[in-house]
Amino acid sequence: MDHPTPDMLGAAAVIDLADSIIGSAIRRLGETGGPDVHQVFAYDLAHAASAAATARSLLDYGSKGDVEASITCAFTADMVHDLSSRILGRESQWGVEPGVLEPAHHFVSRYRDVEFLASLASTPGPLHLSDDMDMVRDTFRAFAADVVAPHAEHVHRTNGDVPEEIITGLAELGAFGLSVPSEYGGYSEGGHDEYVAMVVATEELSRASLGIGGSLITRPEILTRALVKGGSEEQKRHWLPKLAVAEVMPAVAVTEPDYGSDVASIKVTATPAPGPEGQPGYVINGVKTWCTFGARADALALLARTDPDRSKTHRGLSLLIVPKPRGDAHGFVFSQDPVEVDGSTRIGRMEGRPIDTIGYRGMHSYEIALEDWWVPAENLVGESEGLGRGFYYQMEGFENGRLQTAARAVGLMQSAYELALEYAENRKVFDHSIIDYQLTRAKLGRMAVVIQAARQFSYAVATLMGKGEGATEASMIKAYVCKAAEWVTREAMQIHGGMGYAEEYAVSRLFVDARVLSIFEGADETLCLKVIARRLTAD
Repeated sequence: MDHPTPDMLGAAAVIDLADSIIGSAIRRLGETGGPDVHQVFAYDLAHAASAAATARSLLDYGSKGDVEASITCAFTADMVHDLSSRILGRESQWGVEPGVLEPAHHFVSRYRDVEFLASLASTPGPLHLSDDMDMVRDTFRAFAADVVAPHAEHVHRTNGDVPEEIITGLAELGAFGLSVPSEYGGYSEGGHDEYVAMVVATEELSRASLGIGGSLITRPEILTRALVKGGSEEQKRHWLPKLAVAEVMPAVAVTEPDYGSDVASIKVTATPAPGPEGQPGYVINGVKTWCTFGARADALALLARTDPDRSKTHRGLSLLIVPKPRGDAHGFVFSQDPVEVDGSTRIGRMEGRPIDTIGYRGMHSYEIALEDWWVPAENLVGESEGLGRGFYYQMEGFENGRLQTAARAVGLMQSAYELALEYAENRKVFDHSIIDYQLTRAKLGRMAVVIQAARQFSYAVATLMGKGEGATEASMIKAYVCKAAEWVTREAMQIHGGMGYAEEYAVSRLFVDARVLSIFEGADETLCLKVIARRLTAD
């Protein structure tokens, strides 16, 4: 059967139309009360804008060949279909007339054609990486296959720990030093390649396992970015070389039981108090939760309130590096030597309780309670200059963490797609291979299109971030890709039929792992309302 020839000019025109509708809607949202008043509208608009930005990032990719152009047209049609479903019945809120997308109807009908989509079922498309980035990809793909993958199922099913050979192996590959400036023992030369390399490495590790592969780089990355942004020269020289070689593996302690994405309202305190021999420092009191890797970590990157005036919100927060012993994955309790605080002797205590989860196993998450836990003042990031600036330093790391999370989602989706394609080619139902059925091929075709679109957008955002730009786009790529990962892994599981629900097939692990992606590194709702929609209406 003949399929429509890709039409890149048509794709560009349709994307322009979508952008104009979204732009008008953004202005309307700003004029009628903003994201806090019209939450559903803002949420839909943020996702629509994220999908449109993904489509626009594909235009360059689509110019490189027929397969690339076909993927671009298919994704653009998919994006417009999603946009129309968000607008239909709510035209007055969006400020558009019924039929506003009518000029795109012909294009969408051509490239949402079932047979056209099905023709892409086993055509994921080339990546178009540079030679250097291809080398990075090959290196991390080999490590993921040889070292990470053999442990993935066992760790998931037993709720085990990240094997030390993975940590040491990644350190030897330089994975933890990708963002550490070269003068501090890392591999960053300050160009955009470090961001692209991080995305490529994260995707390949996540193909093997999200819990013991793809997420290992993130926590060192977050602390590294914070130190590069605000650390004193002495702090950089002390901590960055250790982070680059995994001598220190950190966990991030930001979220609190009563304050998840509302970081500015946290209430864990860090109060000035002398330590041994009168050394200046702080005692930390309060509870942090969802501290991933909290037991194995050698230090916590902990955001605490150093100014008791809560009206200052984020301006009263500081970021501290809190050293700790390595603990047992099933829970830990540590004590410090006594310190004098306000004329009384106190003994610092840290207790970690593991939080069991349905997926994303291996690194483990913890609720960590700290009572009079003392840290030297020199561990406050930025030292005296960093007092009250911890929120900004933390956000520096989180912006990149969102891009990394998108790369993890791409790796997870790629793995699910490959497993589904292989199973469909080999499994027979009613005397036919599953791949022979139109419905299966159409599902696989859309998977291939969505994954490549997400991958290419992640490359584009990485390039922007290397130029000091792309903060909004990093949030957009996370919002779009993490939702997409839920659909891709769900359909991959469905293609496996009953065996997809069996733990002996890896696709079941991918399905439960994917569910966490829209929750951590910025919950989807908060990301859309408080970050994407706010930034769009502020521009």
